[in-house]
Amino acid sequence: MGEILKNAVENRRSELISKLLYFRVFKKEDQHLYELSLSDLEQEYKKYDHYMHPHDDMGSIQWVKSK
Repeated sequence: MGEILKNAVENRRSELISKLLYFRVFKKEDQHLYELSLSDLEQEYKKYDHYMHPHDDMGSIQWVKSK
C-alpha cells in the first residue's frame, strides 16, 4: 500500500509541476518546483488555477477528427 501512495503523490507532483510550467512558473521564492512538497505545489497552483479556461490547451475537451 505504501508504494501505491508514493506513486500517487509523485504522479500528482509531476502533474502540478507540468501545469505550473505551462504558466511559466519555475520557482517559488528561492526553491525550484521539483524541490517543493505536494502541499506547496498545490498552494502555488491554486494561485494560477483561476486563469485556466476549461477549453484551452491545458487538458480539457479535445476533439479528434474521425477518419
